[in-house]
Amino acid sequence: MIPVELEAKILRLHHAEKWPPGTIAKQVGVHHTTVRRVLRRAGLAVAEPQRRRSMADPFVPFIKATLKEYPQLTASRLYQMVKERGYPGRPDHFRVIVARYRPRRPAEAYLRLRTLPGEQAQVDWGHFGRLRVGNANRQLMAFVVVLSWSRQIFLRFFLGAHAANFTRGHVDAFNAFGGVPRVLLYDNLKSAVLERYGDAIRFNPRLLELAAHYRFEPRPVAVARGNEKGRVERAIRYIRNAFFAARSFTDIDDLNAQADAWCGGLSADRQCPEDRSMTVREALVAERPRLLELPEAPFPADERAEVSVGKTPYVRFDLNDYSVPSDCVRRLLHVRASLTTVRVLLGNEVVAEHERTFSKGEVVEDPGHVEALISAKRKARKHRAQDRLQAAAASSAELLVAMAERGANLGSATSRLCRLLDQHGGPALEEAVAEAVQRNAMHVAAVQQVLERNRHRLGQPPALAVELPQDPRVRDLVVKPHRLDSYDTFQEGADDDHDH
Repeated sequence: MIPVELEAKILRLHHAEKWPPGTIAKQVGVHHTTVRRVLRRAGLAVAEPQRRRSMADPFVPFIKATLKEYPQLTASRLYQMVKERGYPGRPDHFRVIVARYRPRRPAEAYLRLRTLPGEQAQVDWGHFGRLRVGNANRQLMAFVVVLSWSRQIFLRFFLGAHAANFTRGHVDAFNAFGGVPRVLLYDNLKSAVLERYGDAIRFNPRLLELAAHYRFEPRPVAVARGNEKGRVERAIRYIRNAFFAARSFTDIDDLNAQADAWCGGLSADRQCPEDRSMTVREALVAERPRLLELPEAPFPADERAEVSVGKTPYVRFDLNDYSVPSDCVRRLLHVRASLTTVRVLLGNEVVAEHERTFSKGEVVEDPGHVEALISAKRKARKHRAQDRLQAAAASSAELLVAMAERGANLGSATSRLCRLLDQHGGPALEEAVAEAVQRNAMHVAAVQQVLERNRHRLGQPPALAVELPQDPRVRDLVVKPHRLDSYDTFQEGADDDHDH
């Protein structure tokens, strides 16, 4: 659209000054087609400019006939066809010609969909980039549910869009709404639809279990018909612009806490599109009695996995290793994991329980599992000490490899390095080992020399190693310090004896 003043100016120049459309376009700074459109809209007969002849003109009838029969034929394939028929032009210009004659799909009109309170909700995932968690680079996914009538938004962020998080999102959303909508609309994502051929749909069994528990109807929209769930699509766009943009957070728990506050605050205070006389918060209050009641117990949303234990007593789950008792090796176990806890089961018995980590390549251990393995296999002590050294001082691995190549006693070296670790701590040991490796001084004495030099430079007291027996009677013994002034009495007694 152009301003009304500019339209009046174009008409004045045409009528009063008799300027042709090309001159008017050049003088007022618009395209000549814009000028012709203004003149035609005013009821004036405007001659179309003569188009220069093109080398493609002889091939236009063939192009039109081919596109009429094959509307989706690509320009590159059509170019090869006309080139075989003698077309001398280049493919880049030919694409413009094909676009000029390709049949246009007629514009489609859509009905505005209206729903009753409590009748429907729309569900979808939104991708919000990646989040660094320890050594892992996880996908940050937003699970979004929108009640179609009140437009109340539920927002929960997860590290991945797998089926377990899909289930957790439903359970949390129903609890937040205080009820369950009768129908839930989905896109054709794998967490909802495994296969689809027209109207023949094979649902994900986990979704069917969830729907049976909460008594709602899962309904996927037609393929390539995103407009059927436009409320949740617009909600995700609204979340990107009004909530996530330029937001800072420490971790995903902090992000979800902010999302809960936003959904119950700023988002709920906007106008309800179904009834502009009230807010979304007020509409939710009116819609909540129409929702289905929640069941007595929530749906179990833990992740389930079948894992096998190899020679070492660890199970691999979600890119990390979790320890199990040593008598579980070479057995098939089951994992049940929430967002905070990983439980390992042998049959119905829980054999291990750990705090969950979303990092990558981490080894999560129960000290009891490790101590039992060490006592059962003395050889495990050596490998355990080396793992402890490598975790505290990564350069120690290179030092031990070099010492092994020179025929050194690795058991003794590992034991001495562990004592230095206990005395000086991990950062100091890593600095000393790295310097020793850099100087090609591949022996423990060089590491100890660097530690003592650094300690002396910093003015720290000598590091003392106190090795206590494993006997708890000795380790738990409390020694009360003696008052030093009592020694003065011994000194006085000695002086009296000397006088006599």
